[in-house]
Amino acid sequence: MGVLAYYCNLSSCPSLRLSTFRIVGSSEIGVSRRQVLEQVDKELNKGDERAALTLVRDLQGKPGGLRCFGAARQVPQRLYTLDELRLNGIETTSLLSPDDATLGSIERNLQLAAILGGVAAWNAFGFSPQQILFISLGFLFLWTLDSVSFNGGVGSLVLDTIGHTFSQKYHNRVIQHEAGHFLIAYLVGILPRGYTLTSLDALKKEGSLNIQAGTAFVDFEFLEEANAGKVSATTLNRFSCIALAGVATEYLLYGYAEGGLADINKLDALLKGLGFTQKKADSQVRWSVLNTILLLRRHEAARGQLAEAMSLGKSVGSCIDIIEDNINDDDI
Repeated sequence: MGVLAYYCNLSSCPSLRLSTFRIVGSSEIGVSRRQVLEQVDKELNKGDERAALTLVRDLQGKPGGLRCFGAARQVPQRLYTLDELRLNGIETTSLLSPDDATLGSIERNLQLAAILGGVAAWNAFGFSPQQILFISLGFLFLWTLDSVSFNGGVGSLVLDTIGHTFSQKYHNRVIQHEAGHFLIAYLVGILPRGYTLTSLDALKKEGSLNIQAGTAFVDFEFLEEANAGKVSATTLNRFSCIALAGVATEYLLYGYAEGGLADINKLDALLKGLGFTQKKADSQVRWSVLNTILLLRRHEAARGQLAEAMSLGKSVGSCIDIIEDNINDDDI
């Protein structure tokens, strides 16, 4: 009895197929994500927001990708009473009525110093009443010019620079405030475009005194809806939470908010522009407050790490990577 031997070249034998398996480790996934985020940074630096957003959405929700982008676990949207907010440890009067006591104190001290300096100069140089009048009119002209031409940008720049230089509390508060904006935006599905933490940084980056420090977002979709005269409920919910994220962060950390009045005014103007009644606007704001506070509480560790990265001037892509590394699957 013989043995039949059959030899087949694998490349020419149609009945045989070899499957190639490739094991991808977690470190390799991390490298892939970081590579995409580096490209996101490049697109943002070039000003191509659509390309940056496309890159992020291509990796959205994929294993080892951007699990957290737009993945926030949010509360049901309905009319919440003030008592329900209090049951969740939220006192809206301390959150929605920010008063920047730090900058207010600095401004008053500067005014007092200016008056004392004027009196000292009068005594030292023997200025006549007419000269004092001309000097006062000169300062009044400069103040008016700043208010009209730069929307108070020069004054804000001076106050903000002094605040960051001499008040560590103010410096830390601004960083945490902007980290709150950045984190909530990312979690609800809005890509941050960039951020500045001081008015001086904003001036250097944007070249304008009319632009204050803050976090900017890829918002062309919102603008397209607004220009069309109809903002969807989903878009409104996202931007309502983002607008309140800064004051909500301050409230959680310090028990009250100092900064963020401009954010609240912008949200109020948006709701009025959309024709919201007072009752409907209150409902939108209360839901946004509750939703944002609960998200910030749930992701406190991620916000802390993000704030540290932002204080070091990390890029948007690096900040996103830090968020992804500090949020567990169970928390989204």
